[in-house]
Amino acid sequence: MSLSETINKLENLLMSVAKDLQKVNRGNKAAAQRVRVGTIKLERVAKLFRKESVTAEKGGKLKKKAARKSKKAKKKKN
Repeated sequence: MSLSETINKLENLLMSVAKDLQKVNRGNKAAAQRVRVGTIKLERVAKLFRKESVTAEKGGKLKKKAARKSKKAKKKKN
């Protein structure tokens, strides 16, 4: 699996667990079970992400994006 695929999978899992957590707060027992299962999946994908991101960083595939300055920040500087 590539890093971008892993990131997408991680984002989807996080959104799914977050949505179900709201349902758990209202007393939904089935959602609580989905959260428990989701956290196990989340752990696996998070470990894969760490492994892939370190490999990509060492291989030079990850590049830091230059921070953009907003118009207000530029005006304050002048």
